[in-house]
Amino acid sequence: MQDLLKGKKGIIFGALNENSIAWKTAEKANEQGAEFVLTNAPASIRMGNLEVLAKKTGSQIIPADATSIEDLENLVEKATEILGGKLDFVLHSIGMSVNVRKGKPYTDPNYEYSKKGWDVSALSFHKVLNVLYHKKAMQNWGSIVALTYMAAQRVFPDYNDMADNKAYLESVARSFGYYFGRDFKVRVNTISQSPTPTTAGNGVKGFDGFINFSEKMSPLGNASATDCAEYTISLFSDLTKKVTLQNLFHDGGFSNMGVSDAIMGKFE
Repeated sequence: MQDLLKGKKGIIFGALNENSIAWKTAEKANEQGAEFVLTNAPASIRMGNLEVLAKKTGSQIIPADATSIEDLENLVEKATEILGGKLDFVLHSIGMSVNVRKGKPYTDPNYEYSKKGWDVSALSFHKVLNVLYHKKAMQNWGSIVALTYMAAQRVFPDYNDMADNKAYLESVARSFGYYFGRDFKVRVNTISQSPTPTTAGNGVKGFDGFINFSEKMSPLGNASATDCAEYTISLFSDLTKKVTLQNLFHDGGFSNMGVSDAIMGKFE
């Protein structure tokens, strides 16, 4: 199907480079007829290639620190001005653990690092929803999506405190999503994605081994960043107007597996 997002307007948070799920989502949204602004923290914009994506999709970049209410208010005001009206979709694709970056184990974290990671990865989603809600910036039947991972429900030791952050993020989606649905008929969902070799994913200890394990456990194999982008587009579209408050597993079936023949074969 084509033109699923024709005439729709939005904000995409978190695109850094060609490996980012947010980057792939922006490309797919553009292909499906959407207009949007791109945003990331100023430091992340300097690190990445966001100007390339903006040129490719005909989009403007608005720098914003997603942990700052003031920055988010400025972002939403400018985005609605640039796009000429309220928003139909928003993607929150932001995650960072300072403890992971600094090699601090879960059993002995730096708690200031923990607070920073929580603010960036999880509380920022509450702040984004807060600003969108109070500014009444979303169109009726709009869609807000955040990216998460199954470590919010199950133990993956090397995922460290990001597991806690994702659990909080998913709770925010449900709790704030109730108010968005009740007051504005806006959907709020999270996508629990397969392990994906993004910049953030590659920062997790043992990531290569785990992505291979997940591939062998999943009957359909791991979902790629492009697969996730396409799934996100379906949630932005009018085809999913009654889907809200959900944590949607997009992982090739991994989340419902106990064991697979491929894994059992390693032990027999």
